[in-house]
Amino acid sequence: MIPLSMRVPVESGYVFPAGAMCLSVEPAKDFKLRGHDDDQMRDENGVRVWHVKVLDLDPEAGKFGRSKEVRVKVSAPHQPVPPSPTVPGYPPLVQFEGLTLTPWVDQQKCKSSGQCRAQLSWSLRATGMVAAAASPAMAGL
Repeated sequence: MIPLSMRVPVESGYVFPAGAMCLSVEPAKDFKLRGHDDDQMRDENGVRVWHVKVLDLDPEAGKFGRSKEVRVKVSAPHQPVPPSPTVPGYPPLVQFEGLTLTPWVDQQKCKSSGQCRAQLSWSLRATGMVAAAASPAMAGL
């Protein structure tokens, strides 16, 4: 039997073949704890979860009105620190360690009229973030 919360391990380069730029790192909020002093999300092991927002450098990522910004949930006891940028004036290139994909169904496009354009989406989780080697997309900068 396949568990409902299956996580498929993948290499960072498979998800971000042209690379990813780190835009921000912030605590992931657990909305069930809203109003508490510490409302940060924890993973199944009690480790803090951080949202790392990256810009997917793949030219195909922004097609069909999709956003090129992606959030990766990183489980770490302390806030991950982005590496120093390799190109002045640009966010740093990163890759993720222990990256997994979890499929889920996005039903936001389902309407009460019976039309449903639900689509398969992916949740990205990782155990760490490190500096990446220069990507082909950055070679021209």
